[in-house]
Amino acid sequence: MTQQREHWGSRLGFIMATAGSAIGLGSLWRFPYIVGQNGGGAFVLLYLIFTFGIGIPIFIAELIIGRSSQKSAIKAFTELAPKSNHWKILGWFNILTSFIILSYYSVISGWTVNYALMSLVQFYKGKTPEQISNIFDILSSSSDINLFWHFIFMLMTVGVVFKGIRKGIEYWSRILTPALLVILIGLFLFSTTLSGFKESVEFILLPNFSSLTSSGVLDALGMALFTISVGIGIVLTYGSYMKPSEDIPKTGLIIGTVSVSVSLFAALMIFPIIFSFGFEPQAGPGLVFKTLPVLFAQLPGSLVISTIFFILFVFTALTSSISLLEVLSANLIEVFGWKRAKAVSIAGLATFVMGIPTALASSGALFGNWIKIYGMNFFDTINEISGSWMMPLGGLFTIIFAGWFMEKKLVQSEFTNGTTLKRLLKPWFFTIRYVAPLAVLIVILQRSEIIDLTVILDKLFTK
Repeated sequence: MTQQREHWGSRLGFIMATAGSAIGLGSLWRFPYIVGQNGGGAFVLLYLIFTFGIGIPIFIAELIIGRSSQKSAIKAFTELAPKSNHWKILGWFNILTSFIILSYYSVISGWTVNYALMSLVQFYKGKTPEQISNIFDILSSSSDINLFWHFIFMLMTVGVVFKGIRKGIEYWSRILTPALLVILIGLFLFSTTLSGFKESVEFILLPNFSSLTSSGVLDALGMALFTISVGIGIVLTYGSYMKPSEDIPKTGLIIGTVSVSVSLFAALMIFPIIFSFGFEPQAGPGLVFKTLPVLFAQLPGSLVISTIFFILFVFTALTSSISLLEVLSANLIEVFGWKRAKAVSIAGLATFVMGIPTALASSGALFGNWIKIYGMNFFDTINEISGSWMMPLGGLFTIIFAGWFMEKKLVQSEFTNGTTLKRLLKPWFFTIRYVAPLAVLIVILQRSEIIDLTVILDKLFTK
């Protein structure tokens, strides 16, 4: 007898879970430092264009694939394209991408747990901004501490996913995602009082294409997909738990808007600190950990504010990690017929093992010659490959599948069922068939240095 598939308890719960998947680390951790590395405004403009022009249409396509099949990635692609046995490879590719991302996400999330603990002892007290910033460098190179918190965080992730959709993922997402939004808005308002706020607004919102590198265009696409969690099976899997009556297009627009807004809020919160205290915008993955404690040290009641923020950061990082682990677990349950407890436990253990090289990356305790060979450490390598290559490729083949290989009547029915935005069907379908695949392909060719869009864009926006 087929087991009844669990569904979200409410539309709000689904939105909070999906938004939390992006807000936790996509918007707060990755977006600010990628913006810093790619020169600010030009990158942000491309990110906005890619999010609304490509990311949200892919998001909607993944929801349609998931809800229509009521299956996770591997089974969904197999059942919706019965004449071809090759599409299940895309499902496995989604699993591999989620697995790689979760392995280093857990290490990063372990840093948030550690910072929450450090906040309780006011680690920044009596230190200069430079000294506070340098603590992250000490932490990231401490193998034993990184391994410990990596293990603790994976244990927390397994514990939530173990309970399923309603009692685990949805329950915690409805509490924690709104709480972080309130804290984030409050910190943003304080950042507007800093001397570097005006400079940060100009850096983030005024395009300067001369500062955009040849790889920045693909980074912007990867960031657009990253912040709304498409191209890795999360949205597809979450969509498979949706009820037939729910409004897919409206949900896509809401999630996309929330994701963009939070990303911009996060950048406008962090960059005033950078410019006020003389930090480098190109500080890399540790940017949020180096800058926010400096801000907290300036605030009255810093112990309470800092501790609350990092505790909430832990739990919103958790909303990101549980979505990734759910992708792995749901597919293992469906493909191999495992019970949830077995699938979650094995997926969690495998991810912890895969995360060990990331935990040791900055210390050089493992793969000592990795930087000499690849030009960056193990963590930076898999972060680059997954975020800038695997996600765009996953997104590209997903929209090709939805636009050309799924039954057209089924796609149209899923799009229009329960929505008041039926008039968007034709432009959306045209986008996923022609515009989005071509745009993603061009951007990939740009990153491959086969073509150069930077010169074209510079001329276009400087006329």
